[in-house]
This record gives sequence, structure tokens and C-alpha cells, in this order.
Amino acid sequence: MFQLTERDKTELVEFLQDIVRTPSMSGEEERVATRIAAAMRRAGMREVFTDRMGSVVGRVGARKQPALLYDGHMDIVGVSDPSAWVHDPFAADVVDGVLYGRGTCDMKGALAAMIWGAKMLHDAGTAGRLNGELVLAAVVQEEPCEGLAARVLIEGEGLRPDWVVLGEPSDLQLRRGHRGRVELEVVTHGRSCHAARPDLGDNAVYSAARLIFNLELLSEQLGYDAFLGPGSLAVTNVESRAGSRNAVPDYARFIVDRRLTLGESEAKALAEVRGIIARERARAEVRVTEYEGTSYTGYSVRQHNHFPAWALEADHPLVKTASRVVKRALGHQPTVGQWGFSTDGVYTMGVAGIPTIGFGPGEESFAHTADEQVRLQDVFGAASVYAQLAVELLGT
Repeated sequence: MFQLTERDKTELVEFLQDIVRTPSMSGEEERVATRIAAAMRRAGMREVFTDRMGSVVGRVGARKQPALLYDGHMDIVGVSDPSAWVHDPFAADVVDGVLYGRGTCDMKGALAAMIWGAKMLHDAGTAGRLNGELVLAAVVQEEPCEGLAARVLIEGEGLRPDWVVLGEPSDLQLRRGHRGRVELEVVTHGRSCHAARPDLGDNAVYSAARLIFNLELLSEQLGYDAFLGPGSLAVTNVESRAGSRNAVPDYARFIVDRRLTLGESEAKALAEVRGIIARERARAEVRVTEYEGTSYTGYSVRQHNHFPAWALEADHPLVKTASRVVKRALGHQPTVGQWGFSTDGVYTMGVAGIPTIGFGPGEESFAHTADEQVRLQDVFGAASVYAQLAVELLGT
């Protein structure tokens, strides 16, 4: 089995601290991308390049197929209230073997582990003997639009992986699926008038409130899957428009985060909301939103905000092989479950049908939280698993 040397561990921690200290909001990942590309080259990876969207890709092995893709994202969510943190979110403090900071868990710890996993393959002389290719991809803009950068890599750059491993936090356990999601925008229309005579108008906020109340009732009647659990919905943003604060609004808008379990679809989610609009006889419409952005490379992107649910079979060879590797490398039989959040798997498995699993350091509960953190020992362990899994799947 592969093990990091003490020098490897020191260098890995220094690199991880460096990229945590370098903020990388979605669309602003360039400085971290530069550091990751340099680390990939130092690790002995060949053909390190940046794709049109700004994702950094490195390759290990002399043969193109079969191909194993390790996928992780460079971008992070923001820090809304720095005072809520005990540790500065960008100081990368290490206390009792735990590294604190934004992005440590989600998911710069896994990116560092993947690179040092590739380094172990190179240092052992194994990289050149692989009967296939290991590809590491540090992707951009995953936080606002999961799967988009992976789609650009596969459809735009011609990458053809046979398996995908996502490094999202799983506490060194295995994940084989998660619910999908669709983001809906509902707009209600009314007739404005002076707020002193509301009877002369038609308040769009009241119409929105009736719809929201019915959506709350609907949330108890959504689909259910034995593995992924129930679908869900949440109204996450509400706004209105009027000529002044003493005028009845003629426009209201709210966003619905609809999580889709297996068996649910975009069409089903839209039909449910349209049914409520019809029953309430509201002047309203619903649509699926779109993500639009520009990457740090200047590449413009646009994505329909629908992301399908996915689940790999429990007895799939990829799941079995990964379970065996984790047990040998880390000494525990991993649990195999699902994530509560959404990942690039919505594209790799949900759309492209590529067998996909998840494995990474860090606890899911720390993602996007104050004092986000990762245990360094778990990062070291993940690196060993990433190295050994490549050998098991690709062969030498």
C-alpha cells in the first residue's frame, strides 16, 4: 500500500495552507489554479493544462484508455460573517492536527490529497506502468452550477473517463449517489394602487403568499426513494416591486429550491407548481432559472438549472473495488451511502452515465459552515486511497 513520507506530509500541509489562504470564489479561481498546476507538475504529472473554462487538468500514465477521473473543485463559498469564526477563515490555522479555514473541507483538502496520491504513484515508479490513465481535474464554478465544468471537460475537451471519483467530503466513507435539484422562479402579477386604498388594487405579494402556503403543504407529498429518501422543496428568496413603500406591489417573485429524488423530474416539479397556480387562479407563471457566468479565462457559460438525481448500483464493481481499497489502506470497512448535497455527479453519472462514486476527507457537516475544518490525518489517508485505487482500477 502507498504511504506518504514525513517530508510528503509536511509539503502537503504547506501546500494546503497556501491554497486555503488564497481565496478562490467562483469565477475568481485563477490564483489557486496557478498553484495547483505547479503542484501537479512537481508531482510528476504529465501534460498539465488549463482548459477553456479554467479547470486545471493533469495526467498520470502513458496510455489514454481506460481512464479514471478524479474530480474536485477549486472554488469556495463566501464568508458572510467573519466574526462567527473562532479561526480566521483564511489563516489556515492548524490546531491539534485539524486545519481550519474556508475550503478546507469543501474541498481543497481532497485536491491536495489527489495531487499527493499522484506523487506517490510517480515516486514509486508506478505511474509509467499503469495500464491506463489517471486524470486529475480541479474544476471551476462548481458551487453555483455543479456539473458545468465537468461537462465542458468531457464534451468540450474530449475527456472520456471510464470511472469518476468525486473528492467531496465523505468522512473517508463512500458515496454512490445523491438527490438532484431544479431551481424554479415563480412570478406573480397584480395591480398597483395607493396603500391607503388597497381595495382598489390587486396585491401581488398576497398572491405569492397563497402559492407559498400551498407549496409548504405540497412539500409533505413529494416522491420517495428507498435509497435517496424523499424529494423536498424550500422557498429561498422572496422579493416584490412597487412604486413606493406606500403602494400596493404589482409584482412579486420567489425562488424554489426543489430537490429531486429518483423518479422525480423537472417536468414533474413544474407541473406541481403549475397545478397550484391554476387552483389558486393566480396571475402567475413558473420557469426553470438559468445560470450565467464568465470564468476567469473569459469563457462565457450558461446552464439550465436542472440537475438530475443519480445512484450507482450498490453492487457495482467500482463500489466493491473502492470498498476493498479503503479497508486495506485505512483499516475500516467504509459505509456506502449518499450525500445530502449536490455534486458534479449530476453530470458524470446523472447525464453522461459514467460510473461515479464519492470519497474524500472532511465531514459533510462542516461544508459551508463557520470554522470549516478538516483533519490532516484524514487528508493523508485519502491520498493513500487515491493512489491505491488508481492501481486497482487501471492495473500495472
